[in-house]
Amino acid sequence: MANPYSEIFRAPGAKGFAAAGFVARLPIAMAPIGIVAMLSQTHGEYWLAGAVSATYALANAVVAPQISRLVDRLGQATVVVPTTIVSAIAFVAMIAATNQGWPVWTLFLSALLAAAMPSMPALVRARWTEIFRDRPELNTAFAFESAADELVYIAGASLSVGLSVALFPEAGMLASTLFLVFGSAAFILQGATEPLVRPQEPGPRSSAIGLRPVQIITFALIFIGAIFATAEVSAVAITKELGQPSAASLVIGVYAVGSFVVGLIVGALNLTMPLQRQLVIAVAVIALTTLPLLIADTVPLLALAVFVSGVAISPTFITAFGLIERRVPAAMLTEGITWVTTGIGIGMALGSFAAGWVVDNFGAHNGFWVSVICGAISLLTVLLGQRSLGGGHQSLPLTGPAVSPAK
Repeated sequence: MANPYSEIFRAPGAKGFAAAGFVARLPIAMAPIGIVAMLSQTHGEYWLAGAVSATYALANAVVAPQISRLVDRLGQATVVVPTTIVSAIAFVAMIAATNQGWPVWTLFLSALLAAAMPSMPALVRARWTEIFRDRPELNTAFAFESAADELVYIAGASLSVGLSVALFPEAGMLASTLFLVFGSAAFILQGATEPLVRPQEPGPRSSAIGLRPVQIITFALIFIGAIFATAEVSAVAITKELGQPSAASLVIGVYAVGSFVVGLIVGALNLTMPLQRQLVIAVAVIALTTLPLLIADTVPLLALAVFVSGVAISPTFITAFGLIERRVPAAMLTEGITWVTTGIGIGMALGSFAAGWVVDNFGAHNGFWVSVICGAISLLTVLLGQRSLGGGHQSLPLTGPAVSPAK
């Protein structure tokens, strides 16, 4: 039996843009925690570190879909080059402001400007879609990208903090910025795999978030992202309460590993079930597996419960992105994917806050009630949205053939 992952990498240019895209997306995980590690060491104030990091994350959540909207309209190279330059300069300014003790407002300003960083996961998935549109290999490619996302969050955050602690406070952010610059440059230089720019509908330019499937999937994945963040916060709180705080990294790692392994397996299967039903099943599994978390009162039980809870995360993401590819017009694909990834990020931010508040006020184990509630809301959302998520591929009326990206 042929390896489906080796099959997708036989496509010309696939290995190159996938590798470059992996490097360029490391800052997604490295930058937020790198800002915290840097500023907490240099300024000794966690509130400031958290506030600057949150400013960057929330601003990027707002700006990224607009940048992706321009990418769909003008082409990847035309938009990614200037936005990456702005983001990189802003990160360098933040590092300099930290090192030189510039006024606090410069940290917040550089965080806002750094939010111009484009959504690399969306850009990479757009290239896979261009190669394998309406072919079963696309599901495998999306599975690979979801696994790559898991590796980014596992390795990126640890690398950023490790460098800052082992070398100097700014080391994590410096490495993150270098990955952004060199990874993005290598990605854009591979113009042969850049998606074509497709003609837009005449009249005012609409947004992908106006499409019902994008709204449903984005809303559902906000709560999936919240579950992901709640597991991290609650694991730290519970292991500390049990007197084994160092076990938190193991528990969180097990969560990501479960998602990573099952995602690869799902990607290797050629499932024929409609994607909207696959999404219901995946989200239902997530919702049901949040319940054992409530009774995990030892570190081994917690690790096992967290592992089980994480097995359906990657399949959910794979199916969600597959539905976006099917239900969003090709001329809006990058923006549509970015809205979904933005929803995950917003959910992680809200989930961290909600879980932290519950833990502070009601105890460590009660933090997982946030996961239970979020799982139920997400499942209800995809159940009610089955009709909108079903059906064939939507397409915009075209006024002519696709055109090459602006160079």
